[in-house]
Amino acid sequence: MEQNISEYAIEVKNLTKRFSHLTAVDKVSFNVKKSEIFGFLGPNGAGKTTTVNMLCTLVKPTSGDAIVNDFSVNTHSLEVRRSIGIVFQELTLDNHLTVKENIFLHAKLYGLNNAMFNKKLYQIAKLLDLENSLDLPVGDLSGGTKRRIEIARVLIHEPKILFLDEPTVGLDAQTRNKIWDYLLKARKEIGVTIFLTTQYINEAEICDRIGIIDHGEIVALDTPDNLKNIVNRDTIEIQTKDNLKSIDQIKLKFPDVSLRLIGKNIIIKAEKGETFLPKVLEVITEEIISINLKKPSLEDAFLKLTGRQIRD
Repeated sequence: MEQNISEYAIEVKNLTKRFSHLTAVDKVSFNVKKSEIFGFLGPNGAGKTTTVNMLCTLVKPTSGDAIVNDFSVNTHSLEVRRSIGIVFQELTLDNHLTVKENIFLHAKLYGLNNAMFNKKLYQIAKLLDLENSLDLPVGDLSGGTKRRIEIARVLIHEPKILFLDEPTVGLDAQTRNKIWDYLLKARKEIGVTIFLTTQYINEAEICDRIGIIDHGEIVALDTPDNLKNIVNRDTIEIQTKDNLKSIDQIKLKFPDVSLRLIGKNIIIKAEKGETFLPKVLEVITEEIISINLKKPSLEDAFLKLTGRQIRD
């Protein structure tokens, strides 16, 4: 079979999926670079899961195509499946088997012989810090360890792309950070491309690029920093001994500034807050109790683009 080797791990071309009268994904197009961590964000019902399911050949597109590892999801679905790994949101391990047995079963399904399995097993176990857990029943292990086992299981057949569907949901912050330490190590040592869906802002910040989908369409695709620049305004929080008097002083000097009082804080929205803040402080005569400058967050950018919070 002849192939045109691409610089991209994934190329999505006008991908569309309709269910009866509902268009879940509408002519979506984007690319994912090789060895990239690509984040896919969207509110519930936005179309992200349907898109991922099409890329993994779990759902057939109504129209359009996606090239995954140089294979079309429409015409070469088996080749696509052989070259990817999927970690679903829900755990899919067999609790009655040991860690090694769970990984072995997956390896056999992908056609690895015993010699290949044994060679890869200890490399992957070391990568994910599972060397001392291989003979333990999975049912006796923690949620964080089970998630590492699932990652080890899908890496055993050396996939070129790892699809992660909210891989750390339900885990505490410390365990989530550890899981990402292992994933980043895997990308560095193996060069695997990671395609991520998540509801956690700190995980989205790890991504090299993020695609935001809403109502079945891509509304933005860029680096986290560039997406945050869409908001274009910083938040300045100031508390003084007399907030009302301070507000009058600020309004007199800067009549066009966006300003309001929330609780005990004066909230100001301004471009280049780090240069605007000193100017504000010059006009306030009351004693200042606290000052805080916040740069736009990815959550702010998401809200501006979709009108909803990431977890909505």
